[in-house]
Amino acid sequence: MAKSPPPNDLLQHIWLPYTQMQTARQPLAAVSTQGSLIRLADGRELIDGIASWWTACHGYNHPHIQAAMTAQLEKMPHVMFGGLVHEPALKLAERLAAKTPGDLNHVFFVDSGSVAVEVAMKMAVQYWLNKGQSGRSRMVSFRNGYHGDTMACMSVCDPDESMHALFKDYLPKQLLAELPVDATSEQAFDALLTREKHNIAAVLIEPLAQGAGGMKFHAPETLRRVADSCRRHEILLIADEIFVGFGRTGTLFACEQAGVTPDILCLGKGLTGGAVSLAATLARPHVYEAFLSDDASRALMHGPTFMANPLACAAANASLDLFESEPRLEQVARIESQLGEGLAPCKKIPGVLDVRVKGAIGVVQCASLGDSAALRQNFAEQGFWIRPFGDIVYLTPAFTIREDQLAALTSSISSTLPGWLSRSK
Repeated sequence: MAKSPPPNDLLQHIWLPYTQMQTARQPLAAVSTQGSLIRLADGRELIDGIASWWTACHGYNHPHIQAAMTAQLEKMPHVMFGGLVHEPALKLAERLAAKTPGDLNHVFFVDSGSVAVEVAMKMAVQYWLNKGQSGRSRMVSFRNGYHGDTMACMSVCDPDESMHALFKDYLPKQLLAELPVDATSEQAFDALLTREKHNIAAVLIEPLAQGAGGMKFHAPETLRRVADSCRRHEILLIADEIFVGFGRTGTLFACEQAGVTPDILCLGKGLTGGAVSLAATLARPHVYEAFLSDDASRALMHGPTFMANPLACAAANASLDLFESEPRLEQVARIESQLGEGLAPCKKIPGVLDVRVKGAIGVVQCASLGDSAALRQNFAEQGFWIRPFGDIVYLTPAFTIREDQLAALTSSISSTLPGWLSRSK
């Protein structure tokens, strides 16, 4: 039996995410943040290349978001959303309905991205039940897809390539498809929907960029093919924009680039500018109206305790203010250009398989990275917070990152990988 590691000041009581605690390295202690900097307890500063898991799109500690949260904190940090409503949530729902594609007019607030996806899946299954069609309970998702760590979400992640492969005999059996990137794969995808239509509740996709499944990109035309097939077969389409929403791919929402309005849309991460946890599941009218009835059992029976938290809604409204008043999408276009130029030298490094950029996402894919935790430590010792995983080193910086900071990040990657990859063979 493995023994617990000896206690130390930082790890004695903490259970870290995605970490084998038996062999865990000492984590870095952060004490403050500002812009694109993380300050450590030992006095060092790290340039953050991943915006705290892609959330801090405006950089850390933006004064407008802080002021909004401070004002809300003084009035009402939280109140339950069951039987009560409040102005920050009502205002935010109205703004999200106006800004998201098409007629996604009905907003259900939750407290994390995984729960937003869980609610979307629950909505889709109950939609068909409320319409008198039983048996439509399976989801179609895509290879390299990743939708969260909770139980239903694990079932729609790639069962072979994700970190949840251990659970594949325990989880509900879903349908895994290849993205329809060409005529052959489009025919195969359409054949799957034809064959399984009466078992399928919805198709679930990360538009344009699959995040934690490996930062794989696909063209708007691929998303369009998926949406068209769903429409032909009368199957609901769920777009998981938790990673890509709020400007990350170059438009406010990734679906815009394909002219697609999903039946259900999941948002999170950048929703509050990374200040505090909040997520949302939005539905089009035909989905919402399927739940309207004199029969109480046809209601959506879901209600996270902290849903529509006023403090988080205030932060989200302030974040939307910044998208309206500051040049975020122009900044993303600048970052896309700089990432392309700064990461280009990596294409010549032996062991690098691909270098790709979309919006404010830059990826270097390698044949093998070896010990990614050790590589992360290597970057930290240079003054950078970069968190490689699997076979990729990636950057998803704040949209407000300075050009010199981004140049330092890309330079560190291109200068570190040659030696690292040669040792990792």
